[in-house]
Amino acid sequence: MKRILTLLFLCGAMVWQSASAQEGQEQPEKKGFDKSKLFFGGNFGLGLGSRSTSVIVSPQAGYRFNDHFAAGAGVNLNYYSFKDFTDIRTSYGYTGLNVFGRIYPVSYLLVQAQPEMNYSWGSVKYPDNHPVDKLKGQFVPSLLLGGGAVIPTGGNGALLLMIQYDVLQESRSPYGNKAFFSMGYNF
Repeated sequence: MKRILTLLFLCGAMVWQSASAQEGQEQPEKKGFDKSKLFFGGNFGLGLGSRSTSVIVSPQAGYRFNDHFAAGAGVNLNYYSFKDFTDIRTSYGYTGLNVFGRIYPVSYLLVQAQPEMNYSWGSVKYPDNHPVDKLKGQFVPSLLLGGGAVIPTGGNGALLLMIQYDVLQESRSPYGNKAFFSMGYNF
């Protein structure tokens, strides 16, 4: 985790240095809100197996302030269900909000921080006639840090390929305790 934080800090410092060095060379930008800098996108995931199901829908909207910085917000809707080898089925649902900030050190790379707050609920169903156990609903904070590649697809569209990690590691985090790969699209 210390290595990830150090890498993010170093990338941020490089972007700051690059932006400072180019300050006098850039063309003056339009002042005020520019709707052409808005972008929409997010992530969608679907996993179906004989013992597990995963559905993820996370739309986001953002604003590209300049070539090096973007920020935005989104919603999270996640459902996970899995059956262990004793046929006990555990299901979790998550819904929440996120905000994100992105730094683009170069055109095709990004570093992202995404704090979010999700409400989690669930149940455990046993194979016999035992009543279903409801899991107590609770708010679960997460802080995703990561980075990846931006692959332009024509016009203002881009495919985002990222590796992310939840540094808070709350027990009911929807992201687990390992780095994970995500793929999204912005248009």
